[in-house]
Amino acid sequence: MPEGNRSLSIVVPVFNSEASLRTLVERLAEVSRREAWDAEILLVNDGSRDGSWERIRELAAGNPAVRGLNLMRNYGQHNALLCGIRAARYEIAVTLDDDLQHPPEEIPKLLERLRGECDVVYGTPEQEQHGLWRNFASRLTKLALQAAMGAPQARHVSAFRAFRTSLRQAFAGYQGPYVSIDVLLSWGTTRFEAVCVRHEPRRAGRSNYTFRKLLTHALNLMTGFSTWPLKMASWLGFALTLFGFLVLAYVLIRYFIQGGSVPGFPFLASIIAIFSGAQMFALGIMGEYLARVHFRLMDRPPYAVREAVEAGSGGEAAKADAAWLSKRI
Repeated sequence: MPEGNRSLSIVVPVFNSEASLRTLVERLAEVSRREAWDAEILLVNDGSRDGSWERIRELAAGNPAVRGLNLMRNYGQHNALLCGIRAARYEIAVTLDDDLQHPPEEIPKLLERLRGECDVVYGTPEQEQHGLWRNFASRLTKLALQAAMGAPQARHVSAFRAFRTSLRQAFAGYQGPYVSIDVLLSWGTTRFEAVCVRHEPRRAGRSNYTFRKLLTHALNLMTGFSTWPLKMASWLGFALTLFGFLVLAYVLIRYFIQGGSVPGFPFLASIIAIFSGAQMFALGIMGEYLARVHFRLMDRPPYAVREAVEAGSGGEAAKADAAWLSKRI
């Protein structure tokens, strides 16, 4: 393995995972020792309601490789990842979930594929272990992500990633509240690859990505990072306008040839409904984009750190004021 791949920043967004954190850190530490990595483990607490932050402080006190960041509230998985990625110190960043569904022992597969010209490697599960509706929403989200990224590799996207930390330069100035790490990575590279990895059952708790949340995420991807909905509205408006002209031509031709008009109120009502629906649809799409512009003008940050623990701090948390934050993150 190249020397550059021996220095890893492992970023884990944490939400209500007190029960699995100790096991996760132990397995990450074991893999790091076996592979001779110089690794740091960044645990970003995303507003957990259990004792996750207290557990992170304990782990940081007992393991010099562990660093903890405690966000002020729940911002979302991708926002927490962005915080951890910006705080990463080493050349290679690895992200994985906190529920042990992404086995730490599979990380070497990602790093092996990261050699050469590749910049981002996804660990794609060999088999999805979700329900029917969850899988459907996941596929819909990947279609939206493919439109936002403009790359066919989006169908292989996973929260289990390895990439070159230098890619964060491409989105260093991003401050929008809606975050998609995969879209931001596509701002810096088009060299994506994927490798099949083992996917383990969740050991404790349940997934926080419900069908509704995945659909909301897909909507945010389409309206926040892509102009595809606007193009779709434009083409729909064009098609319906063309249809209206064809109907008008049919009415006029029939009037001049047969000397009568098209009978029936339902026909006219359906035409009016079609055009009204098209107008409302287009206005709704424009409203979504105006809302995004509104939030961007507010300059609302994607996250804010409340506390942080560093390796060797003895578990003592330092208050993260704005000056400290601007220097470290």
